[in-house]
Amino acid sequence: MLPTVAIVGRPNVGKSTLLNRILGRREAIVEERPGVTRDRKEVVASWSGKEFTLIDTGGWMATGSDLDEKVSDQSEKAIKEADAVLFVVDATVGVTDDDAQIASLLRSKQETVVVVANKVDNKNLETEVWNLLSLGLGEPLPVSALHGKGTGDLLEVLVDKLPSVEEGPEEDYEPEEKIIGVTLVGRPNVGKSTLFNRLIGENRSVVHDMPGTTRDTIDTVVETENGPVRFIDTAGMRRKARVDESTEYYSLVRALQAVDTADVSLLIIDSTEGITHQDQRLAERVDAAGCPILVLLNKWDLCDEEAREDILGQVGDRLHFIGQAPVIRISALSGRNVGRLWPALAESIMEYQTRIPTRRVNEVVRAAQAAHPAPGGVRVLYATQGATDPPTFTLFANREVPKTWLRYLERKIREDLNLGATAIKLRVRRRSE
Repeated sequence: MLPTVAIVGRPNVGKSTLLNRILGRREAIVEERPGVTRDRKEVVASWSGKEFTLIDTGGWMATGSDLDEKVSDQSEKAIKEADAVLFVVDATVGVTDDDAQIASLLRSKQETVVVVANKVDNKNLETEVWNLLSLGLGEPLPVSALHGKGTGDLLEVLVDKLPSVEEGPEEDYEPEEKIIGVTLVGRPNVGKSTLFNRLIGENRSVVHDMPGTTRDTIDTVVETENGPVRFIDTAGMRRKARVDESTEYYSLVRALQAVDTADVSLLIIDSTEGITHQDQRLAERVDAAGCPILVLLNKWDLCDEEAREDILGQVGDRLHFIGQAPVIRISALSGRNVGRLWPALAESIMEYQTRIPTRRVNEVVRAAQAAHPAPGGVRVLYATQGATDPPTFTLFANREVPKTWLRYLERKIREDLNLGATAIKLRVRRRSE
């Protein structure tokens, strides 16, 4: 386990900017207004050969809305769990009441706290740093997270406060086990974060009944009977025409990146609203990414019998292009039927990782050609599975294979090899007889 470092402070002091500066890349969404970061985000960073986990948190506030209180609770939890804390303060503003209250929360961890005087962008502001001594947490370090000034000195001080990581004997080393990535996707306010928290067994994402609460992708690894699984909670995806803020734009980009790298995607649909055009577009986007899809009809307990029959009909009609994808009716809030997700997920992962003997692949291809020969004298001479995740088959043919016949062959391979709803790839290479 790597040492953990929590970045805390009130809203809009530059916590996410500091995280991005330490990492050297734009990992956290940043915008010049408070409240952009709401969930805890964890990433691995390193300095001088020492690795540690950085935890970006939402802004802590003494008072606020119900959502603000949940964000503040996440910050306090990160403080308790961290080995060290970067307490970020806006040096151009000085010590506020919220800063003072955060300092009181940190007093018990004083030896592992570094006060970061951020936004010291010129020498004229350096004298303002000493006003932060009133926080009672030691000497503040002047930094400009935006321009990188002082971050090297900050990291030198930080790594000295981190506990050392004990390394086991070399003979105890085992190859790292592959972690399956499962992404939760859907429109805003369909219950993704509620389900995410239920699956990982703790309140990790901020859940609120306001659309768009989750701004960034949040992930957690869970140990299951089938090995480790990384669940990735994403921001709700809306139509591009309705994405009118830079924050929403980057949220959309991160969500799409998570879909593209996922091994399995959980498409979450609000049963009370039915399958909308946007749900269809999201399903098409996930299907194009080439990973298995599980359709989760959330809020099922809020639908009457007539509404349930209607939405099941919509699944067959409006989501027909995703084939035999499992459909599970759940209530993320109460936990009803969420347990059914685990065996369906295990089966999807097994299909995604399936490897078929070459002899069996060629038997299926020959049978398909005998039943329905390709037009124009096209023949597949030989076939083999070249990769998994998803199952990928290479076909050696005497000439270019028509796309319509290739779709027929893909369907036969899926059916005869019992590959269920998982995506498969066919690659064609020309070879003379």
